Amino acid sequence: MNKYVVIGISDHEHFVLPDEVQTLLPQHQYFSGGRRHRHRMQQYLPAVYEWIDITGDIPGLIQRYKELEGSVIIFASGDPLFYGFANSLRRYDPEASMRVYPYFNSLQLLCQRCNIAYAGLYNTSVHGRGWDELDTALIRRAQLIGVLTDGTKTPAAIAKRLLEYGYDNYTMIVGEALEGVDEKIGTFSLSTAATGLFHALNCVLLVENTPRQKWMGIPDTLFEGLQNRPNMITKMPIRLLSLGQLDLFHRQVLWDIGFCTGSVAIEAKNNFPGLQVVGFEKREGCDGLLDRNAAKFGVPGIIKVMGDIFEQDLSAYPLPDAIFIGGHGNRLGELMEVLDHYLKAGGRVVMNAVKPESKVQFEQAVTRLEYQLHTPVAITIDEHNQITVLTAEKIKT
Repeated sequence: MNKYVVIGISDHEHFVLPDEVQTLLPQHQYFSGGRRHRHRMQQYLPAVYEWIDITGDIPGLIQRYKELEGSVIIFASGDPLFYGFANSLRRYDPEASMRVYPYFNSLQLLCQRCNIAYAGLYNTSVHGRGWDELDTALIRRAQLIGVLTDGTKTPAAIAKRLLEYGYDNYTMIVGEALEGVDEKIGTFSLSTAATGLFHALNCVLLVENTPRQKWMGIPDTLFEGLQNRPNMITKMPIRLLSLGQLDLFHRQVLWDIGFCTGSVAIEAKNNFPGLQVVGFEKREGCDGLLDRNAAKFGVPGIIKVMGDIFEQDLSAYPLPDAIFIGGHGNRLGELMEVLDHYLKAGGRVVMNAVKPESKVQFEQAVTRLEYQLHTPVAITIDEHNQITVLTAEKIKT
């Protein structure tokens, strides 16, 4: 017997449980779900049963399930395997057996209502989580994006974020209270949606109207730079070489130390949308540069940290397996000692050296830390000085 039987249901007033599911219910004592699920399923429940409300303490709830003698019938909306409760069961009780009877998820229903083919739908959720999935879909230039919302990241908040990063090339379709008595479906421009009020139960489709340009190697002249210091940027060919040396196809988190214009952080996130990027900078004049350049190129999601890196609580940020050093304030050895505490084993560090003494300092620092030093790559761009791209890999845990 399965420990968990998870049944997806609909809010439609004429929804009927499949016969197979109806025959299961009298054989069980324990049932669980939200309060509205209990109200909807009351007619199907046996005369004697115990109901367990699903509340915010999911680990505690699943611990209670584990202690029960027998299996649990759990009701959930739509498809429990689609950002749903079945995934929580797998996370907190991975060894337990489970059978799922799914219904359509809300994004499928919205596509069906609008006669939109959804084989290529890029599914995302901002429900109770950050913007990461939606940001990734936008940077990938997905043509059709589905978004599960919540009370904070509403359709209006989503529209504002898209407009902030220049994604005005999408139309928004909002499905409200799907299959309920208050069902409503509307199509909006982002500027209209940004000021709209919507039913608390809703989901969103973003439909691309026209493609937006994307670069692999953003031209240096397109970046806004520091006033009176136009050359204060990692040049595009060196930028791409540095990202290649970081081996970002196999990385999860990049720290950009001394981001200045944000060129490395933006280029990395633009070409590796699923990468978490944290940028550190102490120059106050660079604070707005990263924001404006990221918005210009449509690259949301970079975590910005202003202030001296030696004064930061670095444990508060995702731990890196890739680090680019764009600035070190003449404290390279000390900086490497600090970064070594947070860089994961197998992680890489890349730095561009203009002066010979910087190359020597880097090599001395990584040798002292027992990193593997890769063969340096020297490159010259136009009339600029030769730059050496230095790469080291952390071997020890």
